[in-house]
Amino acid sequence: MSMSIETSSAAPAHGERAHGVPAYSDVIFDFCDVLVDWRPRIPLEGQYPPGVIDMFFDRADEYGFWHYDELSDLGWSEERILADYEEHHGPAVAWVFRVYFERQRMALAGMIPGMETLLRDLDAAGVRCWGLTNFTVKYVDAARELFPALGLLCDVVVSSTERVHKPDAEIYRRAIARFGVDPATTAFVDDKQRNADAATAVGLAGIRFTAADALRARLFA
Repeated sequence: MSMSIETSSAAPAHGERAHGVPAYSDVIFDFCDVLVDWRPRIPLEGQYPPGVIDMFFDRADEYGFWHYDELSDLGWSEERILADYEEHHGPAVAWVFRVYFERQRMALAGMIPGMETLLRDLDAAGVRCWGLTNFTVKYVDAARELFPALGLLCDVVVSSTERVHKPDAEIYRRAIARFGVDPATTAFVDDKQRNADAATAVGLAGIRFTAADALRARLFA
């Protein structure tokens, strides 16, 4: 039976590159904080005082950014989110969310260090790479435009299209079926342990991501 693996163990020295045999035929990657450095505060920095930004991202707000971020991942449109947010916070505060949406591409701060090289090395070794993300199609398209290495992903399953998100087992099953992968020889990489565990539960090798070097040590035997 597959086991979830935390990448913090057996990591090579910084900068060391593994040159072994690939441990898996296929690897499915999460996007945020695995492939892409997503920093949602950046679109609002310089537009509003820090206190306003802190308020906007307050996790204690039942109807705050993080509530609607999850609904966005489940397929809510920007206009639907703005209308609902305005009902709870009023038009002035809702304008902050509108500014966020207009500038949200800026939240894609870069690729996670070492991940572009790892993607290219996996591809060169004949490993098929895929994406499975709790994100919107708009964000995924922007990321693939900004970071050409993401073009190495053969396909991406996006939660906003599927209207279901990790760690629901259904989205993993859909990805397995769409990609045509064998779960027994496929790894799934996510920065959240619960998502790695959910992948393991459907037969994939769930790996919790901590850093590119540590992940490399797991993906090359």
